[in-house]
Amino acid sequence: MKRRTFLAGAAASTVAASFMAPAQNNTSEKKRYKACIIGDTKHGGYGHSLHLLWSLRNDVDVVALSDPDEGGRNKFGAESKAQRLYADYREMLEKERPDIVTLGPRWTVNHREYLLACAAVGAHGILEKPLTPDLAQADEVAAAMDAKGLCWAIAFNFRASPEIAHAKRLIFEEGLIGEILEVRSRGKEDHRSGGEDLIVLGIHLFDLMRYLLGDPQWCMAHISTGGKSATLEDVYEATEPLGPILGDTVHATWGFEHGITGQFASVKNTDINPRRWGLDILGTAGVATIRMDAKPQVFYGETRDWATGDIQWKPLPDMPAIEKREPAQVAHYAPIIDDLIAAIEEKRRPLVSLQDGLAATEMIQSVFESHIHQRRLMFPLENREHPLHKKTDL
Repeated sequence: MKRRTFLAGAAASTVAASFMAPAQNNTSEKKRYKACIIGDTKHGGYGHSLHLLWSLRNDVDVVALSDPDEGGRNKFGAESKAQRLYADYREMLEKERPDIVTLGPRWTVNHREYLLACAAVGAHGILEKPLTPDLAQADEVAAAMDAKGLCWAIAFNFRASPEIAHAKRLIFEEGLIGEILEVRSRGKEDHRSGGEDLIVLGIHLFDLMRYLLGDPQWCMAHISTGGKSATLEDVYEATEPLGPILGDTVHATWGFEHGITGQFASVKNTDINPRRWGLDILGTAGVATIRMDAKPQVFYGETRDWATGDIQWKPLPDMPAIEKREPAQVAHYAPIIDDLIAAIEEKRRPLVSLQDGLAATEMIQSVFESHIHQRRLMFPLENREHPLHKKTDL
């Protein structure tokens, strides 16, 4: 099978090209947008400085920020240059009626209520990942946004990076490493190894898998705790409110088109090395690696003997120049918010959308559900409720 058969046609190429193109921010005669920021200093914060996103645009005015914590409200309000401050996000939404909202808290337990409140006032927006604790909530908020034609992006910054778009073109379209055999990925495997790593850090990898390989068709997974197969008695709460968690070690495999598999592992171990976080693409003529950092680091080796021989890692050829944006700490989100504004104006779904967050959440839930039922699961999942809430015995 040739690499170009992986692409879903012209649409996939358009997505990649959109992230490679220089940002268009000439807004002298365009609409100005009113933005609000929802944060909560003590309960999920502002993601990775998401309160600064709109500093990247000159057509967006931050009219207000909400945070129930007074100290955080003042601090992040000043940093974001918010014109007004609120303790209650619902009051802010009702009074300000923004065009766009940024949802900063990374804790998923309140995402449903935030998103439904934004839908009620007709606001577009962007939120920190993950989307929601389970598929039932994800389905609900996605339906609410679709019903009003609202555009919502999610902070999958790695997938939106020009480096990844370039890698997709060279590896999957032009056959840089030959035919693709499989994709392997690992979490950070720090103190959150296993089920929490699956949710917090694995979700970026699953979004990349979908971007590179298309939607999964099935999942088979096994989860263990303390070296033994995990049961519902082992369910615990994560270090942050993300819903129920299972296991300190996870192995999962998804099947994609053309018999290609994508794998994920997060194993509790004593050698904590976050640089293993990322994915490897194995081909008949070479191997490519994508390691997560402030921005993704992509290298490849041209060898048929990557399983036993030495690999001479090289950067991808012909990497295009990448425009620098300020403030630097949120510059990697620029492709997402530039496209979000374009999507609002063109009345289309963003290229990195809330629905992509739903699909990545489905991959997470498939791991828990496959292990609970000890069988391969087909997509789309029939059960939309969180499988760890069930009382079924293993």
